Amino acid sequence: AFFRGVAGERFAVRLSGASAVVEGTGDHGCEYMTGGTVVVLGKTGRNFAAGMSGGVAYVYDEDGSFASRCNTSMVALEKVSTQAEQAAAGDAAGWHKGQTDEQLLKTLIEQHNEWTGSLRARDILDRWAEARGKFVKVFPHEYKRALEERLAKRQSEATINKARDSKASAVGAK
Repeated sequence: AFFRGVAGERFAVRLSGASAVVEGTGDHGCEYMTGGTVVVLGKTGRNFAAGMSGGVAYVYDEDGSFASRCNTSMVALEKVSTQAEQAAAGDAAGWHKGQTDEQLLKTLIEQHNEWTGSLRARDILDRWAEARGKFVKVFPHEYKRALEERLAKRQSEATINKARDSKASAVGAK
């Protein structure tokens, strides 16, 4: 969903799987969010992310004051790394929706611009190298833990399969 303009209070409350882009929110944005992706291209009200346990939100923090309006009891605020930085840092199995933050964020903003003609989105895209650095990733602790566990399980299974294949090759060679 793409909304040209500012949403009211409680935008994306209990969001569980959709993707949404908006140009600002009132108080309590992403409250009790359990999944999906939210991009906010402007200011938020107070108490953003209260009770947020899943999904990811990206907030354009132009003036550096977003942290004071975010409820960080269940979320971490992280920088949005470049695609190359995130790719170098780890396995793609642990990424939100299987994409790097930059890739997902930029695609959603491009779609927002295309569907709404948003001047805000166009300005951010025109200054992407600078603007990307002003986005904050709101990442729930519980969701991050779940992604890490899923990644560890996949790595463990890959190690077991590799050992099994190696043993089978050794037996077949005899």
